[in-house]
Amino acid sequence: MTRTAHPAVPPAKVTCYLVLTTLLWGGSFVFNKIAFREIPPLTFMFFRFALATGIMGVFCLRRLRSLNRDIAVKGAQVGLALACANISFVLGVAGTSVSRAGFLNNLFVLLIPLLCFLRWRERVSRWSVAGILIAMIGLWQLASGGAAGFSRGDLLSTTCALFISFHIILVSKVLHDEDVYLVTLVQFATVALVGALLYLCLPRPQLAIGMVSAGALWYCAVFPTVVCFTLQNTYQRYSTPTRAGLIYTLDPVWSMLGGMLVLGERLSPREWLGCLCIFCAVILPLVIHLLQERRGPDYRGALEK
Repeated sequence: MTRTAHPAVPPAKVTCYLVLTTLLWGGSFVFNKIAFREIPPLTFMFFRFALATGIMGVFCLRRLRSLNRDIAVKGAQVGLALACANISFVLGVAGTSVSRAGFLNNLFVLLIPLLCFLRWRERVSRWSVAGILIAMIGLWQLASGGAAGFSRGDLLSTTCALFISFHIILVSKVLHDEDVYLVTLVQFATVALVGALLYLCLPRPQLAIGMVSAGALWYCAVFPTVVCFTLQNTYQRYSTPTRAGLIYTLDPVWSMLGGMLVLGERLSPREWLGCLCIFCAVILPLVIHLLQERRGPDYRGALEK
């Protein structure tokens, strides 16, 4: 019933826009890393979401009259989870390579069913369990393959995956029929507020923002923030969760390519193996679920098997 309420969108168009979303997300790893040469990570996060809040506010001017306490409370809840995800994201990217950070962030696909099992006893498929085990092998390979082992940045990038999982679960459990644009605006404002508090409380080094870091800041505020959230909210509803999840596994691929081509990053053989294990760990349950979807008209029933 819900799908018929929206005009039909060609599957190729949906796939194209979701792939574009992963490309913009993947690019944010590289632009964050570039900006951190002049702007401290937490300061960058504050500037990024302050800009994103202003931009989103302009688009929501006509909707602001519909902003009520319920939207504000729910938007703040998911915004706090998003703030934690972004704090660990910027600190993680600052402390490791974008290639490693991209694959570690993508562990959220495996953590979501695990967290749902722990909190609501929702069944975890055997393929998800297999994925978690393969991911652990990948983490061990990364830990033993890098020059510094499993660094603080790697740990924070893995923690970021946990907070991304919290954010996604919270969105699905808390939000229902609210205006997604207003909720997104409140989310951005919440992250910006958390960033402002950190900016005021922590020591502030001298800033020397050049053209390159300023361009990276604008890119991250506009494309992986405002544009990506809008594309995701607009087009993901025309796809199944499994198909969308498969497309989103491209995110670390783009970040790895960006790190190699733009930043000159190189991975050791063990790091390559670790990233490959994590990629396979994430994609295996999604591929199995996609095959299950095609066996019957109701993919939701198939996912529960």
